[in-house]
Amino acid sequence: MSRKTHTHKNRKNPNQKKLSASAESLLAGIGLIRSSPLFGGLDGEIIPQSKQRLGAKTPAVVDSQGHIYVNQDIFLPAKQWLYIIAHCLLHLAFGHFDAVNMPSYEKQLSDGTTKRTVSFQPFLWNEACDIYVDRFLADLKTGEPLMDLRTFPLPGNLKTELQLYEYLTEHHAGASIQYFGTAAPDQCDMSGLSHPLTYDTANGEYNHFASCFACHLAECVSDAVTTSGGHEKQHFSNTPAAKAARWFIDHYPLLGGIASHFRIIEDYRCCYQNEIRIAAIDVSSQEIYINPACKYNQNQWRFVLAHEYLHAGLKHNERSIGRNAYLWNIACDFVINGWLHEMQLGEMPTDGLLYDESLRGVSAESVYDRILSDMRKYKSLDTFHGNGHGDILDTGGPSKHGSLSKYRTGAVSLDDFLQEALQQGLEFHQSHNRGFLPAGLIEEIRALSMPVIPWDVQLAEWFDLHFAPLEKHRTYARPSRRQASSPDIPRPLYVPAEILEHNRTFGVIIDTSGSMEPKQLGMALGSIASYAAAKEVPYARVVFCDAAAYDAGYLSVEDIAGRVQVKGRGGTVLQPAVRLLEQAEDFPQNGPILIITDGFIESSLSVKQEHAYLLPSGSRLPFTTRSPIFYFKPS
Repeated sequence: MSRKTHTHKNRKNPNQKKLSASAESLLAGIGLIRSSPLFGGLDGEIIPQSKQRLGAKTPAVVDSQGHIYVNQDIFLPAKQWLYIIAHCLLHLAFGHFDAVNMPSYEKQLSDGTTKRTVSFQPFLWNEACDIYVDRFLADLKTGEPLMDLRTFPLPGNLKTELQLYEYLTEHHAGASIQYFGTAAPDQCDMSGLSHPLTYDTANGEYNHFASCFACHLAECVSDAVTTSGGHEKQHFSNTPAAKAARWFIDHYPLLGGIASHFRIIEDYRCCYQNEIRIAAIDVSSQEIYINPACKYNQNQWRFVLAHEYLHAGLKHNERSIGRNAYLWNIACDFVINGWLHEMQLGEMPTDGLLYDESLRGVSAESVYDRILSDMRKYKSLDTFHGNGHGDILDTGGPSKHGSLSKYRTGAVSLDDFLQEALQQGLEFHQSHNRGFLPAGLIEEIRALSMPVIPWDVQLAEWFDLHFAPLEKHRTYARPSRRQASSPDIPRPLYVPAEILEHNRTFGVIIDTSGSMEPKQLGMALGSIASYAAAKEVPYARVVFCDAAAYDAGYLSVEDIAGRVQVKGRGGTVLQPAVRLLEQAEDFPQNGPILIITDGFIESSLSVKQEHAYLLPSGSRLPFTTRSPIFYFKPS
């Protein structure tokens, strides 16, 4: 079972009572269910109950939420418990609680002389479903049934639950019939039939019990056919998805190097447990998960795999820093799918595809900014993973299927290998004229070869932009030393220009809320002080801000570096601090402002003067901005 049962472990405790024979038999039956290839992976929660709760003659009852209540006080052989629990699981798997499957109409019945209207009868629907489930278990030869279905003859043309229900309604309404459920004869073993389940399919809702059962049934059939043919179990090596992966290695050099180091995992159970509707990639474990339930052809899988390979090669999992990971995933999907459409690589699937012709040639960062303006719309879109999930997985752990490559732990890191493979593939692709590539894709691949500029270097460049080096001038007020060869000739002294705090200063707004760590603040302030000193900026106007603004006035760079007393520690609202600086008479109108925050601030911030943001790595602003953002990594 995929969920943990609520049974207690039999610990070796001398004071603990020995389990009864009925409880021991129940545990043995649960063990048989867990070891079953078909029923062991189905979703359901077994909850032992006493006979006072369920009734002395009720072995088990199941509800629509997947809870299977079993009577631990009834003694039954383990094989009968196997049958009972499997019976309850099949009620869930066959959708017997779903409104779409249940009869909800009134029907006119004639018994010869009179006519009567019969509305939906939950007990007879339960009985029809029990007969259907018992037939299924009889064909599988699973466990030991509680009653023999052959003692209740039925016409052979009754194939579905609805047909069985209509037969029971017409021929046995009001009469005493034989009951084949797992509850007492006068009770339903399906609890909650008066409130059938409905699903909002437009928002991706579905019966996950039925979906799980379909995947496991298909896997069991595949294994049985393979075994009966005298072959070992194949790991889908000849599936369309596997053939598509080999095609990249053999015929498409741009992505062939990346394809050679990713394993294709086609596993029903894994995809079900992780809600992977079509595909997803885990870069850290070098695995791409493919849902075998998607009946795509080889060309469609080429499109999907190329999509996932580009996620890995362009390092989209790392470039999401400071952004919402799911919305960044959507932005990257739009860009990649646009490229693949231009390249005519494979066949574009009709479902689970994020494609917009108007976004052609737009970078992922720009698409992300557009998404932020209408997050409600874009959050409802589906990726290849499914609704609400990105197809870029980040488990951060090793592969569950074993290591694939020396690049994981060798001298070359995985990121370096993927980057090199994509760049070499681009060179080979272009030199041998292997097909059209969009300009945006070429630019991104080439940009990967450029070293990333550290945040502190970016901050230094920001200071360079706003504070040009001071020019020195000559003065005779304090002559320099006279040269020995010409002692009568005075020499000038070169001194820097006079520094005024009103024309060579900047503002610093510091978020001092409880969400900002003192270590983060210390690192940021230290870096600011060092660059201010290097640019001969003697003072900075410092404002601390949380729920209110605290003006610290002009502080020397030495004070910023080590002797600033942090105030505040409340909720964060930065607008008062911005207003204080912009309206201050002693602060220049062209003075730049550096805002230090962790991003947990108001949803909009109006700053008229030149400004930049300094955020800890992994944080993000709740709004879009064209101003520079520097992400520092606290050591």
